[in-house]
Amino acid sequence: MDVLNVRNVYEDAERAKDKKAAIGADVTIENFTDETVNALDMIDDLDDLSKQTKNDLLKVGVDTDEKNRAGSFLQVDQSNIFTNNAISSSVEVMNIGIALEKYGWLEDYLWNVVKPDADKYTAKTALREQKDGVKSGYFVRSLPNTCEVMPVQACMFISDEDIMQTAHNVIIAEENSELHLITGCATGDDVSSAMHVGVSEMYLKPGSKITFTMVHNWAEQVEVRPRTGIKLGDNSTYINNYILTSPVSTLQSYPTAYCNGKNSRAIFQSIQGGKKDSIIDVGSRALLNAEGARAEVISRAVAQDESKIYARGHLSGTVPGVRGHLECSGLVLSDDSLIYAVPELEASSANLELSHEAAVGKIDEDEINYLTSRGISEEDAESMIVRGFLNMDITGLPDELAEQTQNMIDMSLDGM
Repeated sequence: MDVLNVRNVYEDAERAKDKKAAIGADVTIENFTDETVNALDMIDDLDDLSKQTKNDLLKVGVDTDEKNRAGSFLQVDQSNIFTNNAISSSVEVMNIGIALEKYGWLEDYLWNVVKPDADKYTAKTALREQKDGVKSGYFVRSLPNTCEVMPVQACMFISDEDIMQTAHNVIIAEENSELHLITGCATGDDVSSAMHVGVSEMYLKPGSKITFTMVHNWAEQVEVRPRTGIKLGDNSTYINNYILTSPVSTLQSYPTAYCNGKNSRAIFQSIQGGKKDSIIDVGSRALLNAEGARAEVISRAVAQDESKIYARGHLSGTVPGVRGHLECSGLVLSDDSLIYAVPELEASSANLELSHEAAVGKIDEDEINYLTSRGISEEDAESMIVRGFLNMDITGLPDELAEQTQNMIDMSLDGM
């Protein structure tokens, strides 16, 4: 990257450091420390982690034994403490700072599909990179003409109180390659207040495929602001699976797929379980900008206690012949909870097909009565119905990975 470009990123971020996000609850960043405190040393093996931390990671799909994994990355607070890049010959996994030193061309991918001035959260991440020299986050790349069935696993873990964790991740699927990632995010049991900002930029070259599965298991007072952009080339496929069923203070995420390649396809599938007083604002957006582009956005949401869920979806068709569908279903389990479905369709060309369906309601009393008549308690009956409602079929995965993903969903739904 040349000096001018560096200066522009920094200047753009500096101007946006107080810019509120367009949607979602506002958070006072200054309540959290942005200093790199308690920097941790690298570990040689995930087995060196404590038993409690291993259990926390397992809940979000991170297997510390690394069985059936193509690579591993672990960041604790701002420290990259573990990377295993030696499992598969088809993928590369490394800290983003190390990757930038190894590949000069990687600079061209930074802040390309997520802008540093999008809001104060992206601005803060960019400022830490440029001004403070904090290179946190991971780089994952699948090599051309390869198909790695097993996933790379990456984890963002917060271990300390009042930390603001930032990460800038870049994922590249080279031409005619297939890449699977499982990203698990969690906090330690003794962390009651923290903030996480994860900027992820994904690039799919022609004929490639990325499956990105994210599981969140945050503490109740954690503020979460993922920022994700995806750029799709010709005949590429992106599948995004998102799972959140644990309490969180506030969460706002709106990943955007730019389907700029002919016959590109984006699929977003999300499971959201609102508990306690969580405020969850999760959406998915696909911009269909090329002939034959397609997109699907499917979400399942359950709000209980005093939680509030904003389920958004936005499809934009700009050229003839594109297709997209939004589907949002929600269950409200408490008079004090709320689900607000916001489906948006935007057509700026003729001869395209965009559709949506949304339904929000309560549990059918007949279903409860049927199960209780079979000797099941009312509480267990409600739990069974909720779990069945949220347990959507995750499409597009190899058989081995589909089974693992289903296990992750089952673990996440435990207690719903």
